[in-house]
Amino acid sequence: MYDEARKRAEEQALAGMASQYTGTLYRVAYSVLRNSADAEDAVQEAFVRVLRHRDSLAEVRDQRVWLIRIVWNVVLDRKRRMKTRPETDDVAELARVLPAGGLTAEERVAAAQHHARVLACVEQLPAKERQVLMLSAFEELTSVEIAAVLGITESSVRSRLFRARNLMAGLLEHTRSLR
Repeated sequence: MYDEARKRAEEQALAGMASQYTGTLYRVAYSVLRNSADAEDAVQEAFVRVLRHRDSLAEVRDQRVWLIRIVWNVVLDRKRRMKTRPETDDVAELARVLPAGGLTAEERVAAAQHHARVLACVEQLPAKERQVLMLSAFEELTSVEIAAVLGITESSVRSRLFRARNLMAGLLEHTRSLR
């Protein structure tokens, strides 16, 4: 009876984790894979890995960072296996799923255009800077958490983030001057 209750509690914890972090993990996977189906598959594979290691869940200090690290490793493995896909695939789908509640139609169009411009600029960043910026700005991870996800030092994260922000400022200024 105790084992059944423990198993049910474990299943509920896993289901709660899945519902809480699926969106975050999808965005991380999509930021690397640039394909919604591949990103969904990567998230599923990450949760399969979580299921395999559910006995160690109690030892995890920060589930969010732990899950992002898992999905990051999954997408990097997939990326290595599918070298034929270019890194600069269209991000229109990501722009489509960004929230825009409570806005008028004109404001939604303007916001969508702005999001598309920003995402197009993000696409132009070098891969290392883009990865750090995506994890920082979109997933709101700290530099310590990003370092853990990417397996690099915190100072590397800070310098990449600095370069990414400077490059983004220049790219956004350039797009403004073109309008």
